[in-house]
Amino acid sequence: MSADYIGEKNVAISGIGQSEVGRPSQQSAMQLTADACFKALADAGLTKDDIDGVACWPGDNNNGDAFSPIGPNALISTLGLKVNWFGAGYEAPGPLAGIINGAMAIATGLCKHVLVFRTITESSRRQTDKTASALNNKTIGRDSSFFWQWYTPFNVRSAINLAAMYAQRHFHEYGTTEEQLAQIALTCRKNAELNPNAVFRAPLSMEQYLSSRMISSPLRLFDCDVHCDNSIAIILSRKDIAQDLRNPPICIDGIGSALKQPWSWDQIDLTGMAAIDAAEMMWRRSDYKPKDIGNAQLYDGFSIFALIWLEALGLCPKGESGAFVEGGSRISRQGELPINTNGGQLSGGRTHGLGYVVEACEQLWGRSGERQLAAHNVAVAAAGGGPLASSLLLVKE
Repeated sequence: MSADYIGEKNVAISGIGQSEVGRPSQQSAMQLTADACFKALADAGLTKDDIDGVACWPGDNNNGDAFSPIGPNALISTLGLKVNWFGAGYEAPGPLAGIINGAMAIATGLCKHVLVFRTITESSRRQTDKTASALNNKTIGRDSSFFWQWYTPFNVRSAINLAAMYAQRHFHEYGTTEEQLAQIALTCRKNAELNPNAVFRAPLSMEQYLSSRMISSPLRLFDCDVHCDNSIAIILSRKDIAQDLRNPPICIDGIGSALKQPWSWDQIDLTGMAAIDAAEMMWRRSDYKPKDIGNAQLYDGFSIFALIWLEALGLCPKGESGAFVEGGSRISRQGELPINTNGGQLSGGRTHGLGYVVEACEQLWGRSGERQLAAHNVAVAAAGGGPLASSLLLVKE
């Protein structure tokens, strides 16, 4: 760690909350959001009057689009919050950007308690429009996703086409196999069996995985995360204040948010993505090492992303993630590096980033029920694919 000021070390997670995970939910996006927020406040032992900052990513995306139907403006008005700072926006280092921005608001003295949230209602939207998430819907006009115009004319209609490119390259470069990649989906499903809030809890076998439909070679149906309706809220507090609240503070010991490559899904390191930049930055800001990690919650929007994050974070050597996960024992709840202990997004539901932080905290606080790991104090949460990447090193005091 350098001698530079590391502002996030003055910030702690003091409370977490999650709404139901519906497929679909009968609640509105705002109802889901309010439910998660009030649960997080109660968990921290705070009231809405204590909140002086609000953050999320990406905010109200395209006037209520199901990818992110609620932004800070609507939440502040609905809950009657009085804040010193609030912010959101797509152009940021991915799904954990709300936490990163909120932490910086506290570190700079703007706020004492920031409410970070993320709501998604893609399951409900797909009830009426099966193509709601197709990339060709994002190429018309100025919709903050201008780059898709360079992909969709060439039949890149889904993000899986881009993820498949990374998987093909990983297979080619390092000899990774389908059976090795399958262990991400199988491990997530085994963990989800013990998570009452998970979308998919039925056992999944290797035979079922290998016989599932190919979506974009080599990625199959079970390599894709599962749409849901859900909201998550996380309370960030100034560390000295958090020490007097209900839960032991979970401190942010390091943030990874760097991008040192083009913002592009294909003009980027195809086996490292932006994950290598974010991870290098995070470790540089901490005295902890990969060997200290007790639970790793790694982005599995598509299973290949989890393999790439394992390598980027130094949790296994470059090019060896396939061998590392082979057989599943190392990454199981009883293994040397338990991952995605709530089922991840492949089985738990596509909560798109903040779900990893919630599970990391539940494990650190010893509140994960049947899926609880042995006691530990350090966790990592990492989210994003392609040019989107951010990571958090979390330490329970």
